[in-house]
Amino acid sequence: MDILKEILKLIPNSERLISDAGFEGANIVLYTKDKDFFLDNGGVIKDLVNEFKKRIELRYDPSMVLDMEKAEIEINKILPEEAKADQVTFDPQRSQVIIETEKPGTAIGKQGMLLKEIKKATGWTPLIKRTPTIRCELIENVRGVLYQNSDYRRKFLDKVGHRVYDGWVRGKKEEWIRISQLGAGRQVGRSCLFLQTPESRVLLDCGIDPADKEHQFPYLEAPEFNIQELDAVIVTHAHLDHSGLVPWLFRMGYRGPVYCTAPTRDVMSLLAIDFHKIMKGDRKDPLFEMDDIREMVKHTIVLGFEEVTDITPDVRITLYNSGHIIGAAMVHMHIGNGLHNFLYTGDQKYGKTQLLDPAVTKFPRLETMMIESTYGGKDNVLPSREESEDFLGKTVTETINGGGKVLIPVLGVGRAQEVMLIVESLMRAGKMPKVPVFIDGMVWAITAIHTAYPEFLSRTVRKSVFQKNESPFLSDIFKRVGSHKERVEIIEETGPCIILATSGMLVGGPSVEYLKQLMDNPKNTICFVCYQAAGSLGRRIQNGEKEIAFGNSMKQEVNPLKMRVEVLEGFTGHSGRGQLMNFVKKCDPKPRKIMVNHGEVSRCLDLASSVHKVLRVETVAPRNLDVIRLR
Repeated sequence: MDILKEILKLIPNSERLISDAGFEGANIVLYTKDKDFFLDNGGVIKDLVNEFKKRIELRYDPSMVLDMEKAEIEINKILPEEAKADQVTFDPQRSQVIIETEKPGTAIGKQGMLLKEIKKATGWTPLIKRTPTIRCELIENVRGVLYQNSDYRRKFLDKVGHRVYDGWVRGKKEEWIRISQLGAGRQVGRSCLFLQTPESRVLLDCGIDPADKEHQFPYLEAPEFNIQELDAVIVTHAHLDHSGLVPWLFRMGYRGPVYCTAPTRDVMSLLAIDFHKIMKGDRKDPLFEMDDIREMVKHTIVLGFEEVTDITPDVRITLYNSGHIIGAAMVHMHIGNGLHNFLYTGDQKYGKTQLLDPAVTKFPRLETMMIESTYGGKDNVLPSREESEDFLGKTVTETINGGGKVLIPVLGVGRAQEVMLIVESLMRAGKMPKVPVFIDGMVWAITAIHTAYPEFLSRTVRKSVFQKNESPFLSDIFKRVGSHKERVEIIEETGPCIILATSGMLVGGPSVEYLKQLMDNPKNTICFVCYQAAGSLGRRIQNGEKEIAFGNSMKQEVNPLKMRVEVLEGFTGHSGRGQLMNFVKKCDPKPRKIMVNHGEVSRCLDLASSVHKVLRVETVAPRNLDVIRLR
């Protein structure tokens, strides 16, 4: 079926009314030169949506819209001053105008009246976005890449739509589905799954293992994987062990879509840029160049939570909140027109945190699930959030009162913002001395991204971010560190304080520099709040190592570790053992088969065994390069 022809058949006088029809991914866009039809189509588009069960949008033809300069003048006339619209960007190939405003509700108007006025006065279709309370150059650069390549994007999205709707291209009518574990099989790091059907080739995550230099990359040399045949990439979240190798795919010639949420797109771009800088700084040949990161951005298709979209003729996906970091998603895949339903949880947290709501448990259909097991072992019973916050308050108070500094190595996204919220809350409540909290590494830029997408945060934080004066991220306790000179001043001249710095596993970045300078003073404390991968410096310190070697094999210095070491696992963005078991029990519907990955060997096997005993469902913990047939 040619869906565009079928749609045009149902529009009266379509030859006169519709000037162009095309795809934006799985969405369908119609253009018209008839302004009356554009402003009031009499319910025609609504009827088409009900008939085809697809998202269909009507826009004014690009040749008919008002000149951009004149349109911006009209927009500023229409929008009330209190909306505080501070940036207007035009996408001329798609007749859209993006308006950034501090108060989106005011800019939209009652029942969308102001949007209708803008359409009537200019012909442009307005999209309202919230202005981040912290300006972020990266967000502006990402959006700049998209708008500067507007013509390319329109052609690319149309091509994606043709792949979805033009029917089977591989010509096989068999029914089978299989998953290859190309990374994160009985390990944490280099997450990568490869899903195949007779028609589709889809990659779920493509990460690296930053703590294992010998086995850093997924097994993309597996015989079944051919990048030339790849239809789509889906990224669950931005952490490097899930997204770090995606730009490399573009270096190797991939030019298909990358599906993820908007915060994931922005954060994984920032982390990729930082990873590239680190490789260059270490005088290593970078895995990819800045142009490859730009290509990744150009080919990204963002989805909201619970937004359904087709990505190939026989695969439809829906992203659900996983509770792990901002924008992190579980991927529900409806495969083969109802043949099978598969859920890939990625990293998830089935428990409410200050920053995020817990992972979702209700799905339309579910036969097989792959779940993470970072803390899946029998001994991985995590303390409650309240206990962890009390312990952090006590530890920091003792250190500060003793004249020391507290170093908290953090992942730039997720744990950093969670700890910021907790520290601000404890200081405000008087449970911790009010001292400067220095923010170093990528933390500030990623925090700015959080303020750009408050709809992905918990209800409490979302409300506070909306109010600039109440946003905990803008508290005067937080001080941004912008240079090596400032870092030296903090270490040598500043009194008791808290330092949040990347990387969270002490595998590089400013956290290692702080450690070198603070480790020989027993008054200081290091607090670990995130998972420490096997082989990382953080894991070695947790295991009791007291002599730390820095440098390379040619020149090393060994320093004694005298500072206090504390581990606060209760702040992790992963589910603990009890939360994993509860998540599986609460899943609706109950899966018939559960696959376990993303955990050390004993934890994967332990969780798989326990789930089988308690729920009486088939379980398996695949190793890397294992292939499992789902149907």
